[in-house]
Amino acid sequence: MSMIWVCGVDEAGRGPLVGAVVAGAVVLDPSQPIEGLKDSKKLSPARREYLYEQIVQKARAWGIGEASPGEIDEINILQATMLAMRRAIEDLSIRLGAWPDQALIDGNRCPELPIAAQAIIKGDSKEPAISAASILAKVTRDRQMQVLHELHPQYGFAQHMGYPTEAHFAALKQYGVCVEHRRSFSPVRKVLESIVS
Repeated sequence: MSMIWVCGVDEAGRGPLVGAVVAGAVVLDPSQPIEGLKDSKKLSPARREYLYEQIVQKARAWGIGEASPGEIDEINILQATMLAMRRAIEDLSIRLGAWPDQALIDGNRCPELPIAAQAIIKGDSKEPAISAASILAKVTRDRQMQVLHELHPQYGFAQHMGYPTEAHFAALKQYGVCVEHRRSFSPVRKVLESIVS
């Protein structure tokens, strides 16, 4: 009997004002269980890094996809999130050697896919494969923000990860917008409009 491959899919970075939206997709291997999988937001950064390495080593297949700030501005954050999820599943399918049989998507809607897909609200707390995907996405995006922090230290990206915090607003006001900022997001748009006016 052939195995049925079910992949969990989740994203990180819908809310920030800067950087890509990143999605992870994971097919877990029942013969190599990973202890301690849960919603990435409920884990410390060190624990997420540890589990990231476990997932990459032990999962049957995994994939990462993203949509750039330019794509977010062009098609909106929801469509960009769907695009990142589809790209993550495509990346996973290369490692798996085929499309998985089914995708379990965190949230209330699914990207367009050539396979069966089911949206699960709070899926990152209910389905281990979605938890694993959320960890891959979060760690990947946090690493990207560390790189951005080194390029643009004045914004404090390493502290707030690009989320709309008071410190981020203050830096935007003082330094303006960097190339990785999402121009369609209203706090960024307001800064740009104030420069033009």
